[in-house]
Amino acid sequence: MTEINGTFEPSFAPVAEAFEKNFEEGDLGACCAVFVDGKIVVDLWGGVAASEKGTLWERDTIVNVWSTTKTMAAICILMLFDRGLIELDSPVCKYWKNFAQNGKEGVLVSHLLSHSAGLPGFDAPITEDQLFDWDYTCNRLAGQSTWWEPGSMSGYHAMTQGWLLGELLRQVDGRTLGTFFKEEVADKLGADFHIGLSDEHFDRVAYLDTDSIDRPAILTDQTPHSFVERVGKHGSMGAKIANTDRWRKSEFPAANGHGNARSVALVHSLIAQNGSSDSFKLLSSDVVDTIFEIQTDGTDHILGVPVRHGMGFGLRSDLMPISPNEKACFWGGWGGSLAVIDVDTNMSFAYVMNRMAPSLQHDMRAGRLLMATHAGISSK
Repeated sequence: MTEINGTFEPSFAPVAEAFEKNFEEGDLGACCAVFVDGKIVVDLWGGVAASEKGTLWERDTIVNVWSTTKTMAAICILMLFDRGLIELDSPVCKYWKNFAQNGKEGVLVSHLLSHSAGLPGFDAPITEDQLFDWDYTCNRLAGQSTWWEPGSMSGYHAMTQGWLLGELLRQVDGRTLGTFFKEEVADKLGADFHIGLSDEHFDRVAYLDTDSIDRPAILTDQTPHSFVERVGKHGSMGAKIANTDRWRKSEFPAANGHGNARSVALVHSLIAQNGSSDSFKLLSSDVVDTIFEIQTDGTDHILGVPVRHGMGFGLRSDLMPISPNEKACFWGGWGGSLAVIDVDTNMSFAYVMNRMAPSLQHDMRAGRLLMATHAGISSK
């Protein structure tokens, strides 16, 4: 039996039971955290961080959370908006002059945040070394034309959103997105989340089990749109790259954030409290409301499933019932990590793990924990 560590308030005992059940069904190493009203009510971890070494998952273990990183990138852009440094309905090229090439004058900042900019991939081959070259990738995207009319539909920008948002921030602020997040969010909150990991943290990183992953992250069990083939043709990186030092050290704001459930839920707990706590303001309440403004609502032509995109987050819908409450948003990462924010109950939830599941549609680990969390809130 897997040893489960951590704490939980009595009303959230079902979360601990669900967490234990995940290990009975094959989870390797994982953690789950829930904040309500800014206080941590669930903080659980267990399993192994590296099965070959027999290293246990500890309280301070961190792991690559893949696209759950996107929530942190979106928060950074929303902070610029909150400070009056950008407008979400302004063209990207207002701030990033080089971006105006090939008819992209109509691409708005909001399009980048909602995966509707029409730049989900590269038009021509790009090598792995070039993908690690920030200026090169950003110049490539700036030089492309869009694949569809911006804002007309969504097509998940699985990797490109990170370069697009990161370069927008760099053009406005001067810092990289990873540095901005560290200095303006993580350090001030004490959140153990990193976009671009220092060597000193490598010993704490859980090794990702990628044995079940044999295809690009964007492919689903649905019949894919032709855009999926275009994305996969140029520039896809396999899951195993996440276990390399090169990946950990670099900044990929769409995908290579390293943290644990506690750090993810801690940052998101500020949004759950309408943007601020007694000691720290992340966003104004008006900007939190902006997250819930629907940008696109229909089948995402890369993911192949219906997604209601808000401003930087996915939104609750009847087809994506992440909460019984309306004012709830979410995003998740390749292999199974999940973050949910419920403003109506001041709740933030996060689950991260190192055994990557091949299909999100059939992976119940995070969903089981989330349902138990909502039950715990209802019973309080």
